[in-house]
Amino acid sequence: MCGFIGYIHGTDEIDHHKTIERMMDTIIHRGPDSGGKHVDEKVSLGFRRLSIIDLSNAANQPLYNEDGSIVLVFNGEIYNFQELREELIEKGYQFKTKSDSEVLIYSYMEYGEEFVKQLRGMFAFCIWDKNRNQMMLARDGFGIKPLYYTNHTKDNTFIFGSEIKSFLPHPSFIKEMNKDALRPYLTFQYSAMDETFFKGVYKLRPAHYMIVKDGKIVKMEKYWDKKYHAKDNTLEYYVEEIRKTVKESVEAHKISDVKVGSFLSGGIDSSYVTALLRPNNSFSVGFKNYEKMFNETDHARELSELLNIENKRTFVSADDVFEKLPTIQWHMDEPQSNPSSVPLYFLCELASKDVTVVLSGEGADEIFGGYEWYQPSKRMEAYEKIPFGLRRIISSIAKKLPKNKYTKFLVKGGQTIEERFIGEAVVWDEEDALKVLKPAYRSGPSVHSITKPIYAEVPYEDDVTKMQYLDLNLWLPGDILLKADKMSMAHSLELRVPFLDKKVMELAKNIPTPYRVNEEDTKYALRQAALKELPEEWAKRKKLGFPVPIRHWFREEKYYNLVKEAFQSEYAKEFFNTDQLMKYLDDHYHQKTNYARYIWTVYVFLVWYKRFFIDVK
Repeated sequence: MCGFIGYIHGTDEIDHHKTIERMMDTIIHRGPDSGGKHVDEKVSLGFRRLSIIDLSNAANQPLYNEDGSIVLVFNGEIYNFQELREELIEKGYQFKTKSDSEVLIYSYMEYGEEFVKQLRGMFAFCIWDKNRNQMMLARDGFGIKPLYYTNHTKDNTFIFGSEIKSFLPHPSFIKEMNKDALRPYLTFQYSAMDETFFKGVYKLRPAHYMIVKDGKIVKMEKYWDKKYHAKDNTLEYYVEEIRKTVKESVEAHKISDVKVGSFLSGGIDSSYVTALLRPNNSFSVGFKNYEKMFNETDHARELSELLNIENKRTFVSADDVFEKLPTIQWHMDEPQSNPSSVPLYFLCELASKDVTVVLSGEGADEIFGGYEWYQPSKRMEAYEKIPFGLRRIISSIAKKLPKNKYTKFLVKGGQTIEERFIGEAVVWDEEDALKVLKPAYRSGPSVHSITKPIYAEVPYEDDVTKMQYLDLNLWLPGDILLKADKMSMAHSLELRVPFLDKKVMELAKNIPTPYRVNEEDTKYALRQAALKELPEEWAKRKKLGFPVPIRHWFREEKYYNLVKEAFQSEYAKEFFNTDQLMKYLDDHYHQKTNYARYIWTVYVFLVWYKRFFIDVK
């Protein structure tokens, strides 16, 4: 697990050695063990290493082929590298390291760009091919590892890397906020567009690679998809296949030359991974003063005792959260207001004191159908017996009535799944967002214009599958995996996600919808499989998520005043109708209603903006 930064030289004369070193320094947290650079007449590459597999200096990057014509910088892990390595040895390639990195170089030489289809792992990498004068950039199928790129520069420099902040020291990079990003962020709570909050800086999409020549993208290719194609078989068959496949994935994900632990909440996903891994240590987090309301650490400790594992836990206070929030947003690169990012930061800090690698349960909800959204309510199922045309008319009438839980139900009842579901997270109502934004920031894309192209890829699937597909392609990489990477890397910790494995996904694609979600439960087949490894209480426990007591904090004078100061700041007036913001804050403070998520989402953005555009010039 590491980080890299690089650029294809522009027209300006600059000191490339000093520039790439300054850029590397901004991501030293991703790789404190060593650093390396490659500078030639056309490109500069920088690398920071967190040593996990093959701890020798021979495995340091940048890594080269025998004649130095191929140069690699790579972030991540390739879990099938040993079998790929054997195949390449049989073809005559000679390896100088035992690392997975070298496999990428020789696979590229043997198979060309298509070799990326063979990879099983989490990765982002750059291969600089001097002879062809081209660069290949690629990202893993789920988007576990981040990769950004831009040519928003003064001299046509093409910059790319693991974190946007590493672009800032380049003298040609134009740092400018993307005005279109704020509108959808308020609703999604994360940056949901390909273009980031930095104008002209883009995320390479998951399961894509691109070829760059002379600073221009000449090819962009999708190499894998996550579409479901259910195959008829028994529940018992799929339960047994899940057992075997997840167990094998955990075995592959625990390969390491350093200590490995696991994150553990009270839910099924992390519990299942921990039961299969059986590490020496598990790690959990809760909140001070809210142990009875927001606490799964007791469940985690109880399971750890059953498995004979030492459980270490930490409790986070409101003071801890508000003090560290600017640092958290600095590491996130873009504003991200999922409240669970905060406890995750402290959980990673705790784990990093004992281990260098942790396994976690992310991804099981998306691929096996774990969210309550996917399970239709009995009330909605009953209402849907009314013809859709009539429900459509009722919906249009209900839209014009005052908002409450009844009119919201009637509105949703007359919508297609594409209209009513935009992903697991929905914070600001889009109408409210438009009203609170200043005119210059209302021009960003609507939430449905972002979800529409993804839904268009699966037009004939059932509603559950459509929702899962949307979350797999939007919410998972945009929110869940991004915070997992950034919060773990903030503490030089490698976080691995065995549910998000190529083999696990290929199996999940085949599972019929009723075995994923039905009236009885979510993640139905996965829960049945987990019963073989876990007590029934854990295998069948309802999803709690990672609740954070922000609604209570904003009703304390100390934190109310902190937010008030931000809402009334001069820079807040650039973006928002601050009188309306204060009304939301005051109504919440006086317990007239719960606007905690509205308040938190705006506050996080303002903290991020101050950190990147006011504190850092």
